[in-house]
Amino acid sequence: MSRPLSDQERRKQISIRGIVGAESVAELKRGFNRHLHFTLVKDRNVATPRDYYFALAHTVRDHLVGRWIRTQQYYYEKDPKKIRDGWQVEEADDWLRHGNPWEKARPEYMLPVHFYGRVEHTAAGAKWVDTQVVLALPYDTPVPGYMNNTVNTMRLWSARAPNDFNLRDFNVGDYIQAVLDRNLAENISRVLYPNDNFFEGKELRLKQEYFVVAATLQDIIRRFKASKFGSTDSVRTVFDSFPDQVAIQLNDTHPAMAIPELMRIFVDIEKLPWNKAWNITKQTFAYTNHTVLPEALERWPVDLVEKLLPRHLQIIYEINQRHLDHIASLFPNDVERLRRMSLIEEGSTKRINMAHLCIVGSHAVNGVAKIHSEIVKTQVFEDFAALEPEKFQNKTNGITPRRWLLLCNPGLAELIAEKIGEDYVRDLSQLTKLHEFVDDDLFIREVAKVKQENKVKFALYLEKEYKVKINPSSMFDVHVKRIHEYKRQLMNCLHIITMYNRIRRDPAKLFVPRTVIIGGKAAPGYHMAKMIIKLINAVAHMVNNDPTVGSKLKVIFLENYRVSLAEKVIPATDLSEQISTAGTEASGTGNMKFMLNGALTIGTMDGANVEMAEEAGEENLFIFGMRVEDVIELDREGYNAQEYYDQLPELKQAIDQIASGFFSPEEPDLFKDVVNMLFHHDRFKVFADYEAYVKCQEKVSKLYLNSKEWTKMVIRNIAAAGKFSSDRTIKEYARDIWHVEPSDLKIPPPNEPRDSAEDKTLNGTAA
Repeated sequence: MSRPLSDQERRKQISIRGIVGAESVAELKRGFNRHLHFTLVKDRNVATPRDYYFALAHTVRDHLVGRWIRTQQYYYEKDPKKIRDGWQVEEADDWLRHGNPWEKARPEYMLPVHFYGRVEHTAAGAKWVDTQVVLALPYDTPVPGYMNNTVNTMRLWSARAPNDFNLRDFNVGDYIQAVLDRNLAENISRVLYPNDNFFEGKELRLKQEYFVVAATLQDIIRRFKASKFGSTDSVRTVFDSFPDQVAIQLNDTHPAMAIPELMRIFVDIEKLPWNKAWNITKQTFAYTNHTVLPEALERWPVDLVEKLLPRHLQIIYEINQRHLDHIASLFPNDVERLRRMSLIEEGSTKRINMAHLCIVGSHAVNGVAKIHSEIVKTQVFEDFAALEPEKFQNKTNGITPRRWLLLCNPGLAELIAEKIGEDYVRDLSQLTKLHEFVDDDLFIREVAKVKQENKVKFALYLEKEYKVKINPSSMFDVHVKRIHEYKRQLMNCLHIITMYNRIRRDPAKLFVPRTVIIGGKAAPGYHMAKMIIKLINAVAHMVNNDPTVGSKLKVIFLENYRVSLAEKVIPATDLSEQISTAGTEASGTGNMKFMLNGALTIGTMDGANVEMAEEAGEENLFIFGMRVEDVIELDREGYNAQEYYDQLPELKQAIDQIASGFFSPEEPDLFKDVVNMLFHHDRFKVFADYEAYVKCQEKVSKLYLNSKEWTKMVIRNIAAAGKFSSDRTIKEYARDIWHVEPSDLKIPPPNEPRDSAEDKTLNGTAA
């Protein structure tokens, strides 16, 4: 096994001084000859000077790509931490600082995107004039399919200022202002707002949303016009077949401006009549709702849209007027219904409800889990579903087994393949065959062994990164997801404090060792989420440094939680925490990843947990707490946190410790906002589910002591995970919404000649 490189050796490897040592002259010669003979298919006897230059260019490219990869290995390992003194700290993620070898700039398809300006109404129609133009430069990244020779293209857009941008300022000597304005234009694609389930009505965010929408739609129109069955001789000017060739899925409301933008293109530029343009637009778009939280739904101020996109506001007003006229004709004199269903919300600040725009402008609307889709129909968009029930459907989310099993957990993937073959990788429903091996003692031991190996590996990583000694035999209790009140990391934290108090109260009593791992990021402007992170870290510091506790309980908060870290922690997890308040989580996909990797789930009947319980049997998950109807009933009666505090001594002790500064002795009032929220403003009812949660955790600990029964339950969960493949999800979207039939046809690789018989047939037909 080779010795890991030291930092000094890494620096030398990627430095300019070390360039000669990176590859020997003999290696460079071999590369040159390889490209000459195999890439260019030329022999030295027939090669021209141009061929030699090309072979040399290929060799240099190989060398530079190799250096780029080594550079990434060094720099990304040295990324700064995201937690300082227990607080989350935001740092710019300059993800392109060293370039991206997989993407290719396509300047030949650069497109203009317009902002601001004013609208002129002429005899020829509306004109959007005096606009500020930003150029959209496309970058293409190939996305290969799994073992089928199909490669799709992901096109991203980068903002560029036009060359004549503020040229007048530049010419009169205001060079600094011209450069600053240019930078402002290019800021559109420089920083992405990271907030999810938390809406901030910032102008830059709206600019970003419209920028990618406008560039993409122009690109779609260009390709549609040029694609006459592969021929570019004729240009399409008739758009009747547009919905047959183009399907646009609105992934939440972020791209909602695509609806008025496509209408603007059809009506103002292509000169289609409004009704025809609207019918084509509706048949093209479909909308996926991803959240039921009111604070997450986008509601853009009318004033902001009027300033930034004046023509689009006019189009939205027209869409709304026709929509309300239709509602009024069906429900005369029902002013309250018109108010509820309007795209424009009246109030101190007039706002555009982007979710309503998406529903009105789409031919299909779906949620991402059965329970979520039902809530969307019966609660969030009840009026719209009553009007067009056939428009609403469900598409349960899925995960790709290639990344979330084969890549991150090869030991388990190989073990499954030995039992049921390798076809399950393409057809995850075949995992049901594992039910035959639930009572197979050898298979039970092998599954437990793979899990333990993953835990040992992750324990070493945690010890290295966090300097905390981890017991690999302890239960790895993992709660990783975005930090939000509705996901109830606070309830997990209260359970940690409860376990800590029990150990301190009776250190000699039997206690099933646990390593509680919590990870996730808070939106930068979300104060309460940041306080929750600080509280977890404060509790972790106290628990991990208490000699009374020893190795019985450890608490780790994962810094900078991301996909690469998820690939480490998920295969090592014993218990997956999915404890959101019933009716608040749309679906979740982490729950599916844990299930597939052999973790048991403790959770509420929320999101995809409901379908996981249906597939595996509720007895194979640790389900606790209120159901949706219980939450609704408690809301009706009125939730009183004080009652639970008074009735539950362990809850009272934990809250008193937080409030008194037990976990923050230097700042006793540090967590007063958290305590105040739990008592007076807790929409997600942490106290109401606390007792059921703690009792359910006791059942978890009891089963964990019986390794064989625990592993049998793990196998039943893995065997039931087949439904949650993204392959199934996409097939349902394709069949039910996009109206295209998925094909399992494998395209032959380009180096294989076409079948000679097929060629003959084609030649015969041509003749």
